[in-house]
Amino acid sequence: MKLIILACLACVSLAAPQFPNPIAITRDDRIDNGDGSFSYAFEAENGIAAQATGVRGFQGQSNIEGSYRFPLNDGSGFVEVRYVADENGFRAESPFLPTPHPTPAHVIELLRIAEEQRAAGITFE
Repeated sequence: MKLIILACLACVSLAAPQFPNPIAITRDDRIDNGDGSFSYAFEAENGIAAQATGVRGFQGQSNIEGSYRFPLNDGSGFVEVRYVADENGFRAESPFLPTPHPTPAHVIELLRIAEEQRAAGITFE
């Protein structure tokens, strides 16, 4: 019986959450003007950072412009993303964001042929 209790205590102690060293926040600035306009800046000691400013838009939304960054897993540098969110949607810019593959030449040719057929009144059912 003592062995079972000892085994249970060992399991409970091993299952306890293991927290790594906490990362200190080196900057945390926030301003909310209450009218849809705001700004914030956040930075941690490991290089993670985010900042944004927002102004009231014409349709009642907040138009936001900002950026965020975080370190690469291999420690070789940082990923930085700049963005705008407004009436025209969310647009992000970064060399690290994936881009669509270029359209193959044969697809461009097929699209050109289809456009010519539409212009000539050819339809398919």
